[in-house]
Amino acid sequence: MTLSSAAPRGVNPWAATVLLLMGNFMNLIDVSIVNVALPSIRADLNATETQIEWVSAAYVLAFAVGLLPCGRFGDKLGRKRLFLSGVGLFTLASVLCGLAPGIWVLIAARALQGIGGAMMVPQVMAIMHVLFPPEQKAKAFALAGFVVSLGAVSGPLLGGLLITADIQGLGWRPIFLVNLPIGLLVVLGGLRLIPTMSSDREMAIDWRGVALFAAAITLVVLPVIEGPLLGWPWWSLVALAMAAPVGWLFWRRQQALERAGREQLLPVQLLRDRGYLSGVIVVMMHFSAIPGMFLILAIYLQTGFGLTPLHSGLATAPFPLGVMLGSWVTARFGIRAMTRRIAMGAGIMLVGMIWLRHAAGHPPADLHLWTLAAPLALNGFGMGLAISPLFQMVLRDVPGPMAGAATGGMQAFQQVGAAIGIAIASSLFFVHLRGTDDYPAALAQALTYQICVFAAILTLLAIRSRAVRRARVPG
Repeated sequence: MTLSSAAPRGVNPWAATVLLLMGNFMNLIDVSIVNVALPSIRADLNATETQIEWVSAAYVLAFAVGLLPCGRFGDKLGRKRLFLSGVGLFTLASVLCGLAPGIWVLIAARALQGIGGAMMVPQVMAIMHVLFPPEQKAKAFALAGFVVSLGAVSGPLLGGLLITADIQGLGWRPIFLVNLPIGLLVVLGGLRLIPTMSSDREMAIDWRGVALFAAAITLVVLPVIEGPLLGWPWWSLVALAMAAPVGWLFWRRQQALERAGREQLLPVQLLRDRGYLSGVIVVMMHFSAIPGMFLILAIYLQTGFGLTPLHSGLATAPFPLGVMLGSWVTARFGIRAMTRRIAMGAGIMLVGMIWLRHAAGHPPADLHLWTLAAPLALNGFGMGLAISPLFQMVLRDVPGPMAGAATGGMQAFQQVGAAIGIAIASSLFFVHLRGTDDYPAALAQALTYQICVFAAILTLLAIRSRAVRRARVPG
């Protein structure tokens, strides 16, 4: 495997990166499009609250379960091969979503999308991590932040346009079918422009570890999604209680493999790295706040105040525009003051969430597109400041051979956080709505979770900075 932090001879790393990020863009745009379309899907397919939540959660659960194993599969089978295979599967699943005759077929196709996304996404940062020397990685990750922002901007707007246009009477279905041309372009372009890196064919896959990891993730995410809306039935409490011992068995399995000198699914060396571990925890917390917020905002704006899908997308556009600005600002600092920039971004988002909670909880009678623009833009700016240095901080000291496992692990826990955040935010929102149509109060109740998350992130970063100073290691 090519392990040096430089592009192979004759390869343009920026051209390869553009295609890699296009695949990631397809994944990101799909998530944001679905949020805008949920009210239309719910009405068209006569879905319940739980079912409509699973349209988002099925993808997140499958994505989270598959990320870590697929990161390792990329190291063994070839990152380019797994990336392009994932793009192909994601594209096929998107077509199935667009043709789904009922809600459960849609949910199953969304889970298949999640598997395809899990195959391709870990390879993006793993390949970028190897392609670029340290002095260029800040710019590359800033470009990744820009693409994240562009996907978030384009998703609601494109989704609103497609649903409003009602092409051929298809309603919400073109929001999934639009992935077909993007996926084909990435596969055909990637075959030529993404470099082929030699893979470690001798690496053994820890299938027992894969099963234990999948079980631990499912035992956490499934009851958190279903429990609140079902009144916490006994099985949900049992599942949560079982998550800890299953996670412990996974950890012991990785330790045993290390002692035997065999490859681990999640290398123990990474988990002993306090910088990597604390960074992954911050990533998980950070991303637990955002997906759930956008899911309930779409329902708040469309069902609560009668905005069209297009107007709903326009109303939330200031957030990703703020992310784009924050990403541009933070890229100018390179690898300097990463912890401080993360803390500054989290602090700005804490203020922004408090402001958003007040604005959304006390809206004017005639709510218009720009009612929530300022707090959403401030939140986006804070996120843009934090994301690039956060990813750099987590992956900074990861050696090339572990890039797939490290990025897969980071993004797996990122999606666990997203699933938990979607479950908590939507549960707080829907439970408050029962028996009432007070959408502002329900949204304000749900946004309390986001406020607590960013307060906790600031506390964790303060503890980490103090520990770093004591150890006299640059933070």
